[in-house]
Amino acid sequence: MGRARAEEPLARPVRAKDALGRYGEDVAARHLITDGFVVLERNWRCELGELDIVARDGRVLVVCEVKTRRSTRHGSPFEAVTQRKLHRIERLGLRWMKERGVRPASMRVDVVSVLRPVTGPTVVEHVRGLR
Repeated sequence: MGRARAEEPLARPVRAKDALGRYGEDVAARHLITDGFVVLERNWRCELGELDIVARDGRVLVVCEVKTRRSTRHGSPFEAVTQRKLHRIERLGLRWMKERGVRPASMRVDVVSVLRPVTGPTVVEHVRGLR
C-alpha cells in the first residue's frame, strides 16, 4: 500500500464577471494599439491596487482604467469611475513610474469603456485625460 497523497487544490473556476473583464481589457488594449499607443504593461499590481493598462501615447505616459459592461441598465461603464477612483489610479501611476524608473514628459489618466451586449456589436469608447 502506498502513502496517501495530499489532495491537490482544484483550479478556481473562472467567473463570468472575470471573463468579461478580461475580454474588455483585451479589446481596450487592441483599441489603444490601433490608435498608436504602445502598451507597456497590463494588470500591474501593488498593495495599493491595480492598473489595468499602462501605455505610452507619444511622450505621455497613460494609465488607463477599463470598464466593461453587458448593458447600461445600471448606468454606463464611465459612471463607475468616480473622482476618488481616478485619484487612486493617478497615485498608482506615480507609483508605477517610481518602481519602473520611468520619467515621462507627463502622465494622464484615460478610461476605456467596453460595452459588450449579449447580442450586437461591442462598443468601445475612449475618454482621454480625465486627470
